[in-house]
Amino acid sequence: MAPRIGKGSEVARQQMATELSETKRQLQELRAKVEANCDYVGGKFAEEARRIHHGEVAHRDIYGEATDDEAKELSDEGVEFARIPWLPRHDS
Repeated sequence: MAPRIGKGSEVARQQMATELSETKRQLQELRAKVEANCDYVGGKFAEEARRIHHGEVAHRDIYGEATDDEAKELSDEGVEFARIPWLPRHDS
């Protein structure tokens, strides 16, 4: 007897596709809000977040990139931040 593989219902596949599409839309909307309201600091995110946390510079909202190790160090130090999955733009 052959196993039944890949025989999910069409309704379930359509629902998953709809949910994925909505999640992507929400992430794109979040990205647009972050880019419009925060300063981009690139690869210096961890350094700048630490400086803001310690009051060395005035508070401002920032975004950029950090390695897994840098993110762990920031978390261990009590620096509040969030990691957001960044989807590629459709216009690039």
